[in-house]
Amino acid sequence: MSQLFEAIDFVEVPLYERIIDDIAHQKYCIIDHFFDDTEVDILRTSLLEKYEEDAFKKAAIGNKFDEVIAKSIRGDVILWMDEARANPSESLFFNKINHLVNYLNKTCFMGILHKEFHYAIYPKGTFYKRHLDTFKNDDRRKLSFVCYLNHEDWQPENGGELVLYLDENNPENDKIIYPLPGRVVIFESQIIEHEVKPVNTKRLSITGWLKTR
Repeated sequence: MSQLFEAIDFVEVPLYERIIDDIAHQKYCIIDHFFDDTEVDILRTSLLEKYEEDAFKKAAIGNKFDEVIAKSIRGDVILWMDEARANPSESLFFNKINHLVNYLNKTCFMGILHKEFHYAIYPKGTFYKRHLDTFKNDDRRKLSFVCYLNHEDWQPENGGELVLYLDENNPENDKIIYPLPGRVVIFESQIIEHEVKPVNTKRLSITGWLKTR
């Protein structure tokens, strides 16, 4: 009987189906306006308020068991988001993410049990060299997630584009993604190496991972 009610409650979401299809076929998905202009403004304000409180810290390389700060590899500053203590702006973000996660688990049996997200600011002149979003001692990250919170007048010359390295034998197949406001990029954490190119104007985002086990 419970299975019958679950089937009745399920409503197909075309956007989520597109995400599932893209990841299945090309290991990544780009969604413009995943967050609308009003939501981007709310989240950007929250990020900047916390930045002004001097709550951010220099990002590191590795996890808590293998953490090294290396300016030659990455230059962003971050602040981890705590869903249990989320402000109204952050609750807006987590509600939307949770809806997506529930859909993925129900339709694809992805087994996503955990998530972690942080605000990220790349000051002018910073970057993040090519890397993979997994650790030697922790392979729980399934999907990487980036949400851009830049202003609507962001231009290509501002830099900070994300590069997904998709084909070692043919660089022309690599994907260059500009950090437009409201744009979300989702990709397989254990498969796709990626890089943030040098930033010419302060770059704002929320970055995180959907994790198994």
